[in-house]
Amino acid sequence: MVLPDCRPASPIAAALRDRTPERVDEIDHASGRPWILGHWPQDALTLGGAGRNRIAVIGQHAVTTKELWRVAMDPHARLDGLARSAPGSAHLIASVDGRVRIQGTVTSMRRVCHVRVRGITVAADHADVLARLADLPLDEPCLALRLLEPFILPPLTRTPVWRGVTEVPGGSSLLIDESGRPRHLRWWTPPEPELPMAEGAPALRDALAAAVAVRTDRHGTVSCDLGGLDSTAVCCLAAHRTPRVAACTIGLRDARGDDVPWAVRTAAALGSIEHHVIPATDVPLFYAGVHNLDDPLEEPTSGGERERGLVTVRHAADLGSTTHLTGMGGDELLYGSLAHLHTLARTRPRLAARLIRGFCAKYRWPRAAVLRQLADRRPYGAWLLDVADHLVEPQPPLNDPLLAWGFTPRLPPWTTPDAATAVRDLVREAAHTALPLAGRRGQHRELAAMQAVSRVAAEVEEMGARIGMTVASPYYDDRVIEAGLAVRPEDRITPWRYKPLIQEAMRGVVPEETRVRQTKATADCDEAPGLRRHRAALLALWEESRLARLGLIDADAVRDVCARPLDPRLGADVLYQTVACETWLRAIERPLTGLPKEQEES
Repeated sequence: MVLPDCRPASPIAAALRDRTPERVDEIDHASGRPWILGHWPQDALTLGGAGRNRIAVIGQHAVTTKELWRVAMDPHARLDGLARSAPGSAHLIASVDGRVRIQGTVTSMRRVCHVRVRGITVAADHADVLARLADLPLDEPCLALRLLEPFILPPLTRTPVWRGVTEVPGGSSLLIDESGRPRHLRWWTPPEPELPMAEGAPALRDALAAAVAVRTDRHGTVSCDLGGLDSTAVCCLAAHRTPRVAACTIGLRDARGDDVPWAVRTAAALGSIEHHVIPATDVPLFYAGVHNLDDPLEEPTSGGERERGLVTVRHAADLGSTTHLTGMGGDELLYGSLAHLHTLARTRPRLAARLIRGFCAKYRWPRAAVLRQLADRRPYGAWLLDVADHLVEPQPPLNDPLLAWGFTPRLPPWTTPDAATAVRDLVREAAHTALPLAGRRGQHRELAAMQAVSRVAAEVEEMGARIGMTVASPYYDDRVIEAGLAVRPEDRITPWRYKPLIQEAMRGVVPEETRVRQTKATADCDEAPGLRRHRAALLALWEESRLARLGLIDADAVRDVCARPLDPRLGADVLYQTVACETWLRAIERPLTGLPKEQEES
């Protein structure tokens, strides 16, 4: 939690300390008033200062005290430069001349939220901390938004589920003046995608290598996922820097899942890593433990995959690792958005026509749907209004082209009419002022997906921290994202090669046979068996359903779906979203004790 440098902040800090059972670490402003309070790993914080100025960096980074001292000497000239150049993933917090600046990351992997308490703005990286502090109620319509599938709909994707809490958009910072008043300031814009592959691939390699170095240079044993091409790149970069790398590969029940044989080849070619295969029988099926998810996380994110997400992390901890690297985020950055074709059709029509023909053949896109989406020139806000009008319709077909501003989200059929109306109203309200995350559709969709899926990575990181593990996802680092987005879409999006950007970037790093791999394994074969094995727990979940109590779902309808094999037209992800919301509501059923009402200001 971050407080402004003013007198009313001291009672708020005292309230947080009184209501937190564990010891709270604290850093003060130069004035002696409380500034930063919370919990963080010992090596996550670097602090520097000069005169009245203090600069802190908290997270996974390599910034030194000396660097921060130089910034603190002239923060107005140097603070932005630090924010735009430092590798890693961290919060940057500054106290300069009585004013406070807090910023996270482009994807909000490092989140910043704020709320008004006792007449001043208080910021934190967890919305639920602020909600408890200020005694704020649940925002039921915003919770209903989480029933959408897919829940990728900026700016609504990052809306807190607590009424009165505001999230700072990714790429913006929060400024709090001497009186405790807030202001958002945009500090980041996506790069123009203009670099050819010959320049962009080395730049991505350097950025990813720096991101891996941040997590490995100060540690002994480092563990890595070793599965698909994205995690393989991270693992190989770590192997070039670290004496002991323990690579973990999950076995798949799918007979066609080929992650293990590819990982075995990679490990043999490197010759310097320990390779551990986790048998498929040791991997929980989907919905394992769904009846016992009582550890409250910040927001509802994963429902059917919570136990699966920690399999490699727990295994790595048993091997003696304290830092685990994942490949999460690679799909969104490296596969790229096919919506770039919408722009290419206007700037390079012949090239676009060739690529579109290839993708039509690969994904069996209907030509009429392709032409309709290519001809659609509506701004983002108008597209959102159209989304609002179709929220309760059936899911679009799997071969729906991906050339629009975003995926077409749908509410599940068990959503109540009142909840659907509330969600529709929120989407329509947002549409009137919503701006895309980038001027080009392709970049907008890429950033939208990163912002949404980074929620899962942040959740895995939080769960890992609870068992003493630092979990890192380098593909969500700002510098890595910038390097990937800067490459021309025509060089990195093609129906004839799989993720060509990372393939070119990893020349000489990943063993050659693995570098050109063209396949991607999935865990889809665990979905139906998971539903069968854990059906009783799922059915019990809808007894005394908290979502039903709030009037958001029809419990009988969702129970009926869980009682039989899942309709393939519905899709498993639709059920995951609802399970995530239900289990989260049950986990937070505890007193949300905040400041005494008589101490609060209206």
